[in-house]
Amino acid sequence: MTEGYIHSIETLGTRDGPGIRFVVFMQGCPLRCKYCHNPDTWRLQEGKKLSIDELMEKIEKCKPYIQRSRGGVTISGGEPTLQFDFTLDLLKRCQEAGLHTAVDTSGYVDRNKFKEMLAYVDLVLLDIKQIDGVKHQELTGVSNERTLAIVDLMEEEGQPYWVRHVVVPGYTDGEEDLTGLARFLQEKKYLERVELLPYHNLGAYKWQELGLKYELGDVKPPDQKKMKEIRDLFRAYGLKV
Repeated sequence: MTEGYIHSIETLGTRDGPGIRFVVFMQGCPLRCKYCHNPDTWRLQEGKKLSIDELMEKIEKCKPYIQRSRGGVTISGGEPTLQFDFTLDLLKRCQEAGLHTAVDTSGYVDRNKFKEMLAYVDLVLLDIKQIDGVKHQELTGVSNERTLAIVDLMEEEGQPYWVRHVVVPGYTDGEEDLTGLARFLQEKKYLERVELLPYHNLGAYKWQELGLKYELGDVKPPDQKKMKEIRDLFRAYGLKV
């Protein structure tokens, strides 16, 4: 595909993979996370249409900074696999340009299709919202079976990946759930690190602007003490955090 729906771009990102990243935030997402800070990415056709050539022109302008920092291009969202063909073609073009590629995904994608994409991905940033299946369904509106199957796929394929987990007080920070996630990830050969991301409510105003009810209005971000406790828990299972 030559055109895709794009929510936004970040030319000098530092939080979505190693080094300085050119980050493409794709429009459209099949999840409805209660804590989502970008609900304006949900609907596919509300993004701006851009061609791969237009994106590559912007990426090339940033290439010296990207390569000097050993960075690359990250395709995020929304959910980038929702526009599968466009994302796949963009990854191919980036790889042809000698750029490190990363995909930030919820893993809510067909396993066989994602396997096709992995040939053009250097690093996967996988968001595991909740290890408990029932709680994941309540939190996001979808099952976590596909996400956990993607972990198995990456281990089978020898695909380097990071796992990202948002710590939401009362929703994802229970000791039983965190221990379950740590045990699930323990001794995974191709998992390079776990990123624990503290919940924030900076996107709550977007829900109001879209006429949506934000259920987590009274939830406060976890404090440093809580984040340290969770970090120590994961490290106790031999995970790099």
